[in-house]
Amino acid sequence: MSVVHVVGSLNADQLLELTAYPAAGETVLASDVRLSAGGKGGNQAVAAARAGAEVVMVGAVGDDAHGRLVRAELDGAGVDTRPVRTVEGTPTGTAIVLLDRAGENRIVVAPGANSRLTAADVELGLRDLGEGDVLLLQLEIPPEVVVHAARLGKRRGALVVLNAAPAPERADCLGADLDHLVVNRGEMDAVAQLLGLIDELPTGEPARAETGRDALPALVAQVAGSLSCTVVCTAGADGAYVCGDGDGEAVTHVPAVAVTATDTTAAGDTFTGYLAADLAAGRRRPASALARASAAAALTVTRPGAMDSIPHADELPTAFGP
Repeated sequence: MSVVHVVGSLNADQLLELTAYPAAGETVLASDVRLSAGGKGGNQAVAAARAGAEVVMVGAVGDDAHGRLVRAELDGAGVDTRPVRTVEGTPTGTAIVLLDRAGENRIVVAPGANSRLTAADVELGLRDLGEGDVLLLQLEIPPEVVVHAARLGKRRGALVVLNAAPAPERADCLGADLDHLVVNRGEMDAVAQLLGLIDELPTGEPARAETGRDALPALVAQVAGSLSCTVVCTAGADGAYVCGDGDGEAVTHVPAVAVTATDTTAAGDTFTGYLAADLAAGRRRPASALARASAAAALTVTRPGAMDSIPHADELPTAFGP
């Protein structure tokens, strides 16, 4: 089986449960607070490992209690953390997660040691990356490091997967080295804007999911054609769409698994990690792997937390695993 190599962020997540988000100048009381390991890179590495893949993590943490917490969680999940660098004098990345009663979240991230990850770290950490392996990237680390890693992965013959989250602000992250792009609906808009496929939002306004259900498949096909790679777009309760997996310009829709969400934190990371694991296992047509990834993400949103909420493959309904 091929190995999943993850180059990405490692954070300590501080989750606050609220009855409602505060307005400007307002103070609200949280009903609960939890500290756990997280970060898109770390979450996706754990998800891929729990899906059954062999996983190597390349990232950076601070020399602090949060860094030790994150490293211990990854080690406990079976992720190889030897390429994770400890940065002296810099705190581990921190994410403040605000969770409302509907299970929806708002997240603020302080990058900390993630911003200190370098091309040299990538070169060293990916020394064993080989042909047929999967390289999984996100955008919570410096974009130039993402571009360098993708170029290295392509040169080594790896399958390069970018989860363009947070929404990209630079087009060079969407270069010719990508084999698979994974986005949610809001991130899809940001990508399409960078590619000139839809109108840009006013300066300073965040990306939003403007594409309606009827328009989304066509946009997925346009982005896949523009980037010449497979595009997977998750759409919450509407499931996921994939284009570019060998079916020409056809867009395949995979329905979501119906659940009652209590916490959406790490749902997208679970989906992406499971997808990467299936690609490493030889399931090279993403449409055949999306159902299992969707089932894993659905189980994640029924549980609180980030890494703690990510299921093992044997927890999935029989129809989707292992």
